[in-house]
Amino acid sequence: MSTHQRTKYRWMSVSLGLSIVLLILKFTAYFLTYSTAILSDAIESIVNVIASGFAFYSIYLAGQPRDQNHPYGHGKIEFLSSGFEGAMILSAGIVIFWQAILNFFEPKVLSNLDVGLVLVGLTALANAFVGYMLIRSGKQTDSLALTADGRHLLTDTFSSIVVMIGVTLVALTGKLWIDTALSLLLSFAIVYNGFQLIRQSVARLMDETDAPTLERVTALLNVHKDRTWIDVHNLRVQKYGADLHVDCHLTLPYYWELTQVHDEVHHFEDTLKDGFQGEVEIFVHTDPCVKECCHYCRVADCPVRASAFLRDVDWTAENLPLNQKHFVPFEIANQ
Repeated sequence: MSTHQRTKYRWMSVSLGLSIVLLILKFTAYFLTYSTAILSDAIESIVNVIASGFAFYSIYLAGQPRDQNHPYGHGKIEFLSSGFEGAMILSAGIVIFWQAILNFFEPKVLSNLDVGLVLVGLTALANAFVGYMLIRSGKQTDSLALTADGRHLLTDTFSSIVVMIGVTLVALTGKLWIDTALSLLLSFAIVYNGFQLIRQSVARLMDETDAPTLERVTALLNVHKDRTWIDVHNLRVQKYGADLHVDCHLTLPYYWELTQVHDEVHHFEDTLKDGFQGEVEIFVHTDPCVKECCHYCRVADCPVRASAFLRDVDWTAENLPLNQKHFVPFEIANQ
């Protein structure tokens, strides 16, 4: 098992165990106080337990090796886990909204608010710490499941803080409608957070362009650009959990022998692999150069050069995905 995989397991285990403990504490706080806002927070904790359990399983499955039925590995299960967690959060928000409406017409007298506040405060501190660590670990291991669970816990922390403020105001003013109003506010915030997670999950499952990763690949190619890499185009970057799949066309001198082309492709692949911590799979289609490439070709002592070098063509996240070579504009080439 890799270091990244062990890190994922460790923090998802902490998240799952914490979710169960906090669920018990929050429902204890509710039965002591009968606060609808605290009940809203407790209901969301049920989602935390279910979502953390599914995320733990998804990380286990994502770590399994490729097989004949899954030639690209199992990494996309992390995107499904994130979408599932988003759907659960969305459902919890709707339930909380409905409970707040019911409580508006049949308000309950609150009690033991001091003990309830202490319990909710403890859950907020625990969620804040673990949520921060999950997001940090998710970024380090490029795990959407960890990041989604961390964001969920931070949202839960925000919910707990709002609940504490509301319960305190109820205790000071005696106005029970504040409790209901805060539950409604929390339900809208929770629904919005759930929708955002679903949106991100669907985008990844549909192979929507991952702009930060594409920018990173572009930066690596520009920093380590070899003079024999005449052109790169038709670049496509796909994420499979923490794994990365890259397709592109690489233009090399047409007169090179096959062994030289093979060695240069390996050099190109190793350059990208060294820039990422996870597993990187690269498929490179080699194109022969044409005379129109001479204006931006830096190959030294080229025996077939048709025209002098004029300038480099900038490789950007906008033009590298295009399925065509990047020629110098006609007006510049004829200066």
